[in-house]
Amino acid sequence: MSTLITCEHVDFGYENQDAVIDLTMKVEEGDYLCVVGANGSGKSTLVKGLLGLLRPTGGTLTVAEELRRTGIGYLPQQTEAQRDFPASVYEVVLSGALSRRGFRPFYTAEERGLADSSLEKLGIRDLKKHCYRELSGGQQQRVLIARALCATSRMLILDEPITGLDPSAIQDFYRLVRRLNQEGVTILMVTHDVAGVLSQATRILHLQQRALFFGTPEDYRGSEAGRMFLGGERQ
Repeated sequence: MSTLITCEHVDFGYENQDAVIDLTMKVEEGDYLCVVGANGSGKSTLVKGLLGLLRPTGGTLTVAEELRRTGIGYLPQQTEAQRDFPASVYEVVLSGALSRRGFRPFYTAEERGLADSSLEKLGIRDLKKHCYRELSGGQQQRVLIARALCATSRMLILDEPITGLDPSAIQDFYRLVRRLNQEGVTILMVTHDVAGVLSQATRILHLQQRALFFGTPEDYRGSEAGRMFLGGERQ
């Protein structure tokens, strides 16, 4: 099992003020890593740093060469404007191959085949011609994951992906992400639903600018950070 991302005493921040401080952790191939923490704890800043949108202000960030080649699929938090996007499901999914297309004016047959394969993998091939904005929240999330998989199937970063979903859709989403992980996709998910992900994740990072905890869900349940965030209960 190879290491995809290594942070050694890394700081990330803006305008001389760091939001993530002295972070040491690794993302291994096949991980299902959940990043938890209160609002303003640096989770979104960390995501931007791992995606290469922010340079470290301190420490060393190492990204495996294979990940540099394939890239990282990213599912950001959705805004209301994005939920109302007036495009077909197929158009949204295919747009995930834009980085592959480069400056070519048209998508290749291979790229279109990749979009069809992603639709099939996510179980939404029957929605191909539907308008994206007419879908349920859970269906939209499946479309966006299919789009991300058109960019790369190596690693996905999901930023608060269950926001706005009903309880049934949340459980369906967790089952989907767990299946993708079992099929070999490395997952990094930022979430506020700590209790919900403990049975899913392989590792937990609890961030409060600094790492309060980094380790297995089992150890997190018994840790001071885990007991605090889980309301004092051993889940």
